[in-house]
Amino acid sequence: MPELLKKGGKGFFKYPLRMKVVFHRSFLEMYVGDPAASYGRLDHALDLVRRKYPLFEPSPSTEKDVLLVHSRSHLESVRREDAVFSMALLAAGATITAAEISWGGEAAFALCRPPGHHASPDSSWGFCYFNNIAIAVQKLFQQGKIEKALIIDFDLHYGDGTSNIFADNPAVSYWHVWGRERVSFLQNLKGYLKDMQTDLVAVSAGFDRHKQDWGGMLTTADYGAIGTILGDFARERCQGRVFAALEGGYNPRTLGDSTLAFLDGLAGQALDDRTE
Repeated sequence: MPELLKKGGKGFFKYPLRMKVVFHRSFLEMYVGDPAASYGRLDHALDLVRRKYPLFEPSPSTEKDVLLVHSRSHLESVRREDAVFSMALLAAGATITAAEISWGGEAAFALCRPPGHHASPDSSWGFCYFNNIAIAVQKLFQQGKIEKALIIDFDLHYGDGTSNIFADNPAVSYWHVWGRERVSFLQNLKGYLKDMQTDLVAVSAGFDRHKQDWGGMLTTADYGAIGTILGDFARERCQGRVFAALEGGYNPRTLGDSTLAFLDGLAGQALDDRTE
């Protein structure tokens, strides 16, 4: 039997979440010459997570799905790059699949590329084309499954696209976690979540703040702690409904190690003493 805990006068069950990883073999292909599409970037992550968590293959999103948050002119501009367009639709589809899995009570992670949080309604930059997280969240709204959503972004870079898309939507709260060092970063996340209420948590999971990546700050174990914080929050506040999609992270070794640590934390698995 799960352990019944008491917090704030309300009882809730603390239980491990089942975890599925949404992945398509096409995500290993180079589709353009930027760092997010570099050869071998996802190989180590895939090797680690497939040993522990089941893989679920997605289908591409429809153009109708993309138009939930993007203009027709933006969709057509991305279409001009054939390889990018097909991969961007697949990444959005993977994130939609992760969102659907989470609605059923299992945590899910879209191990996909290209990333999406720099994609606004009419434009994109920073290796992004379609806003995967925003599309998936908006589709849940369209289907009437949720009335309130929380988007947490722990990538090194601010997700201006996500913020722009939901700027006038009071039903969506977007938070980019920040801090000048490891402790303040984790405290910022905990502090923001303290009084939040939501139907579902969506996570823009960027691992480029790692000590051995562009940000030079967090450890692998810190990403496990981030997962634990978000997993515990989802179990307490929204019946475990949480999903994530890959954003940044450009050191293949630490990307893989940190992804596994994050998923273990999100699922409620015990963390080891990884610090590098």
